[in-house]
Amino acid sequence: MIHFVKISMKNFFSVGNTPTEISLNSHKKTAILGSNGSGKSSCILDSICYALYGKPFRKANKPNIVNSKNKSNMLVEIYFEIGDKKYKVRRGMKPNIFEIYCDNKLINQDASSKDYQEYLEKYILKVNYKSFINVVILGSARYNPFMQMTAADRRNVIEDLLDIQIFSTMNVLVKDKVSKLKEELNSIEYYIDITNEKISLQEQNLQEHQQNRQEQIEKKKLDIEKYNNQIQKIESDISLIQKHVDVLQNKITDKQKVDSKRQKLISLESKMETNLSKLKKETQFYKNNDNCPTCKQTIEKDFKEVQLSENLLSINKFNEGMIKLEEEMNSVIERINEISEIQKHIQEHQTEIIKLNSSISAIQKYVQKELKEIESFSSIKSYPVDNRLKELKESLEDYYNNKKTVEDNKKYYEFSSLLLKDGGIKTRIVKQYLPVINKLINAYLSKMNFFINFNINENFEEVIKSRHRDDFAYQQFSEGEKLRIDLAILFAFRQIAKMKNSVNTNLLIMDEILDSSLDEESCGLFLESINKMDNTNIFIISHKGDQISSDKFDRILKFEKKKDFTRLTEIV
Repeated sequence: MIHFVKISMKNFFSVGNTPTEISLNSHKKTAILGSNGSGKSSCILDSICYALYGKPFRKANKPNIVNSKNKSNMLVEIYFEIGDKKYKVRRGMKPNIFEIYCDNKLINQDASSKDYQEYLEKYILKVNYKSFINVVILGSARYNPFMQMTAADRRNVIEDLLDIQIFSTMNVLVKDKVSKLKEELNSIEYYIDITNEKISLQEQNLQEHQQNRQEQIEKKKLDIEKYNNQIQKIESDISLIQKHVDVLQNKITDKQKVDSKRQKLISLESKMETNLSKLKKETQFYKNNDNCPTCKQTIEKDFKEVQLSENLLSINKFNEGMIKLEEEMNSVIERINEISEIQKHIQEHQTEIIKLNSSISAIQKYVQKELKEIESFSSIKSYPVDNRLKELKESLEDYYNNKKTVEDNKKYYEFSSLLLKDGGIKTRIVKQYLPVINKLINAYLSKMNFFINFNINENFEEVIKSRHRDDFAYQQFSEGEKLRIDLAILFAFRQIAKMKNSVNTNLLIMDEILDSSLDEESCGLFLESINKMDNTNIFIISHKGDQISSDKFDRILKFEKKKDFTRLTEIV
């Protein structure tokens, strides 16, 4: 329960720089009197609403709240208790002030002003502005009777009274969660589509890679077969060349003998030339000399002739031998030339064989390289593309698992949202309380001698029966009858709020209720009704002081305007 203690203000509307303080819990019934414009409503209704919610009860722009003469240092302070905790809220303008104290300690102000106000309403007061003015205040300035509200506003008021607005808050949060889950689901489905596309591309790439690998293997096998055939052909050519070489080799088997014979002939020729030269020299000696140059003896003619004859014979023999030797030498040289020519052909063939063998070696190396590559291709069981495909499939599985989880959560939240909607849990709770609310309303109507059967249905529409059980609408009643209905609803709501401890407060303020549509009898019944309200401090504002009987109130406060400033006087 919120127990309001006092309200203090300065430079607030027509209140001047001297603070005006009003006790809110010292008397059961307080009458507030004053002429129009004296400030009686602003000092109670506007100051309390401004202190708690940052806006006055009446419709006024914030700058107009500050006293028009002093124009600064506007400050309103309200004191109240909740349980064993004592609170004070200070709110002002020029300079701007907004402070909340709990047990004389300032509550953290790090948050923004909007968040600070939200903290005050949600965690301390636990009641919003609309519910507060519909349960605490009944005034002519801004009060919108429950019966004149839309069905949605009626629902909000009753939800606040029954303290079930948490379900609306939960529904908003659940809707937000469902929206986020939908976004998450769309995102997951997007990634699933992308991943499936990537998998398809990877599989296509893998298939192409494997097909290309097989084509390369087949191509290499064909190349190897072609090169092996080429090797066989080259080997066949080498064999043929080798046979030709063998034939040529057989043709020069006498090469060593011919070379030896040539050497012998050269040696023999040299000896024969030496001997022939010697004989020619000796013959020339005998022809040119008659005496021996050594011993100086005369060479006999016969001896000389014999020697010349023998030498000539020998020279002739040597010349004949030389001719034969030359013929033999020519024959040997001719054979040597033939052998040399054959050797040249053999060398050419052997060079060709070497080249062909080199070609075979090169082809064999290339074939070995191709075989290794084939072996390498055949032995590879996993490629990088396979690993990437595996990763993508694992990711896809994770996405599907996440999708199922999100879909399950979405179903749960959607079901929760269904329960939290107006037709769900709240309706069941409202159904339970509607008979109690209707019973209380009709009880208060009976106390004010207004005998109708008033009921609010599940759609928050009124069902009113009167006289011979004829159906009536709220707008068909007179202003005085409407006011009785509004008062009955107000008292019923306060009773429900007290039962639920949702908007339970000691304060009830009625602005010019006695000045409007109630007749004298209704006023008496009204005052009798409020007199039976326990733990309630009631303030009744009126500008008809002559109609207020002091014996019906515990305290009378009178407001007057003096020199454009409001002055408060306690009469009783």
